[in-house]
Amino acid sequence: MSAFLENVKARAKADKKTIVLPESMDRRTFEAAAVILKEELANLIIIGNPEEVAENSKGLDVAAACYVDPATSDKTAKYVDQLYEMRKAKGMTKEQAEDLLLHDYMYFACMMVKNGEADGVVSGACHSTANTLRPSLQIIKTAPGTKLVSTFFIMVVPNCDLGENGMFLFSDCGLNQNPDPEQLAAIAASSAESFKMLVGAEPRVAMLSHSSKGSAKHADVDKVAEATRIAKEQNPDLMLDGELQADAAMVASVGSSKAPGSPVAGKANVLIFPDLDAGNIGYKLVQRLAKAEAYGPVTQGIAAPINDLSRGCSSDDIVGVVAITAVQAQNR
Repeated sequence: MSAFLENVKARAKADKKTIVLPESMDRRTFEAAAVILKEELANLIIIGNPEEVAENSKGLDVAAACYVDPATSDKTAKYVDQLYEMRKAKGMTKEQAEDLLLHDYMYFACMMVKNGEADGVVSGACHSTANTLRPSLQIIKTAPGTKLVSTFFIMVVPNCDLGENGMFLFSDCGLNQNPDPEQLAAIAASSAESFKMLVGAEPRVAMLSHSSKGSAKHADVDKVAEATRIAKEQNPDLMLDGELQADAAMVASVGSSKAPGSPVAGKANVLIFPDLDAGNIGYKLVQRLAKAEAYGPVTQGIAAPINDLSRGCSSDDIVGVVAITAVQAQNR
């Protein structure tokens, strides 16, 4: 286990939060729950019917979790009324609200957070990103002052002295397809906050491109340069620079050559990718070729911590994301 995850787990244990796991239809949920409960990383609420829970938790010690079945819960009627009031202007009927809460457990989980009965949600092991984030944005909304929701990975690269002793934040690797300059600037600001909160070090943010400081001419380069200008204007105290090629951002000798005088070049620990293609490809290359640990995708910008797992995740991945979610909840 990396020092990063050890630190996050210790922080989660020190101030336990209540996290909802709505995917009782998946065995990995219960494998993760057994570890989370044993290590006392969080209080857990698992949503599901008794048959589902019994079938998927066979042989695992998960009795300490709280179990909620929307079909029999005394909270359901109140949640139906609340969801209907929230969404009736968008055409939702009371019957539709009830159907969602009874059959789409993510809606029920988000209502628990909305009502202060839980601190965060981790889902996505067997649901798409859209199915995880749609209820979150409809019910919990974006955080005050946040322009958009984005995702990041904490990358821990072994035997690496770049970044923060081999630790980086990569964003956006999971959500925004082709952010415009304003959105890219917002992703940079959110990512800097997330890095400081989770890693505890000062963020040094590089806005990545195939160009360093005008070495190439293209509309894609112009986008990153404009995003850099906006981000600096909106966050004057943030150590941020661009546009920078990846080597100029991370390697001191290259940074001093390609971007002399830059406060970030050669020592970046937060890497902002120009689009989702670059971000997703970048984190997977580092994960596989450098054998890096990749924690995420972690969501930033929602008013409460709601995190979306990869459908290929392991139960260990779920444990890590629950610990991160708990620490996010401590910092709300």
